[in-house]
Amino acid sequence: SLASGERKWLVAFHLQRALPEKIRLLAETCPGPDAGTLAVEQLLAHESRERAAAFALASSERRSFAIQLVGVQPSAEPGVSTLPGLVTSGRYLRDGGDPEIVIGSVMSRNLKAGVGDEITLLGAGRDGSFAAGVVTVVGVFDSGSADMDRGIAEVPLDWFQDAFAMADHGNTIAIAVERLADVPPAVRVAAAMASARGDEAGSLLVLDWNDLYPGLRQAIQADLFSGWFMYGVLIFLVAFSVLNTQLMSVLERTREFGVISALGIRPRKLAALVMLETAQMALIGLGVGLLLGWLVAQYFNVHGFSYPGMEQIAERYNLPGEMYPRVTLGTLLLGPSVVFAFCLLAAIYPAVRLFRLRPVEAMRAA
Repeated sequence: SLASGERKWLVAFHLQRALPEKIRLLAETCPGPDAGTLAVEQLLAHESRERAAAFALASSERRSFAIQLVGVQPSAEPGVSTLPGLVTSGRYLRDGGDPEIVIGSVMSRNLKAGVGDEITLLGAGRDGSFAAGVVTVVGVFDSGSADMDRGIAEVPLDWFQDAFAMADHGNTIAIAVERLADVPPAVRVAAAMASARGDEAGSLLVLDWNDLYPGLRQAIQADLFSGWFMYGVLIFLVAFSVLNTQLMSVLERTREFGVISALGIRPRKLAALVMLETAQMALIGLGVGLLLGWLVAQYFNVHGFSYPGMEQIAERYNLPGEMYPRVTLGTLLLGPSVVFAFCLLAAIYPAVRLFRLRPVEAMRAA
C-alpha cells in the first residue's frame, strides 16, 4: 500500500511465492536505473510491509461468524496503516508470533468477545490442509467503518504463516510513499517490475488506492465539486457587487463625464478611465485581503485550529484533532487572480455605456 500523510494510498502486490525472495527478484529485474525506479526498488527492498490474508470462521463461546483474517508485521504496520492507532480497548499486536488477535468493535459485539477472551479460528491452509487455532483477543479497534469493524481481524504474520501452512509465503506487499504525487510513478515502475518477471499467469497484481477503494475517489471528487460550486457562487456575488458599484459610479458622474466629453475627451478614453479605476480598486482590495489572509493562515499554520466536535470525529479515524493550513504560491494567487479577472469583466458594461454618452444631455442631467 502507498501512504501519504494521514491518508493511505495503496499499492498491493499479490504474491504466491516466498516474500523475501519475491522482493529480491522484483528489485533485481527492475528495468532501468532511473530515480523513480531506484526509489521503488528501495521501498520494495527495505520499506515493504508483508501481509498474508485468508477467510476463516471465528467462533467464541456463544457465536460464530465468517471473517477476513490478515497476518501483519505488528511493528511495521503503523507505517502503512492507521488501524494500530484506532485501538480503543486493550492494545495492538506485538512481534513474536504469539496467538493473539485484534478485532473490530462490531465483531466484538457480534461474537460477544472482548479483551482477554479466546476465539477459535477455522480455515483452509495454503496447501489445502485444515487450519485451526485458538487466539486471545488483546485489542478492539473502532475505525468508524461498520464493514471493516465487522469483518476484519489482524493477527501476527508469524502465527498466521504457521497456522495456515504458509511457510514464508504471503499475499501482499504494502508500500508507503511520502507524497500522493509519487503514487502514479510508483505504480508504473512496480507494474514494469512485475512484467519483467514474466508473470504470464497474472499472479502479480499492482493495485493503487483508487483500485482498492474506488468510493474514496468519488467522495473526494464530490467534495471538490461542492467546494468549487461554492467558490463560483462567491465569485459571482463579488462580480455582481463590482458591477453594481461601477454602474452607480458612472450614473452618478454622468454630468462630469458630459463636461469632460464636451472638452474633447473621446469616449474610449472615458471607458479606459473606468476600467483603470476598477483595476486599481480591485488590486488595492485584493492586496489588503492577501496580506490579511496570509497572516491569518500563517498563524493557524503554527498554532492550528479546530471546531467544536472535530476532536471526537478525528479521533475515530486516528487523525489529529487540529488542522494546520499550508499556504503555497499557487493557492495564494489563484483565487485573487480569478476574482480580479471577473472584476474587470464586470466593469465592461459600465464602460460601454460611456460610448453612448451625449455631452449636451449628460450636462443637463441632475
